[in-house]
Amino acid sequence: MIQLTRLNNSRLAINSDLIKFVEAAPDTVLTLVSGEKVVVREGVAEVIERVREFRRSILCGAHSAFRLAAENAKAVSSQDDVSAESGG
Repeated sequence: MIQLTRLNNSRLAINSDLIKFVEAAPDTVLTLVSGEKVVVREGVAEVIERVREFRRSILCGAHSAFRLAAENAKAVSSQDDVSAESGG
């Protein structure tokens, strides 16, 4: 989810996967896949950057989780090798 600001300065969080397109008309208007339109204070470039940053954080988190899982699997495998060698 990304946080944006309505024209009345109230904050809202929008699921960025539901944004169909963003346009400047002259205010920034987000059209959601449902057809609903949301007008926000942030410019088009800022909305795009927030979506990019959110998705980047998701991918980095997934990468870290996969790396940690691989390290754990390797550690378990090494322990199994030591146990097998010691007969135990």
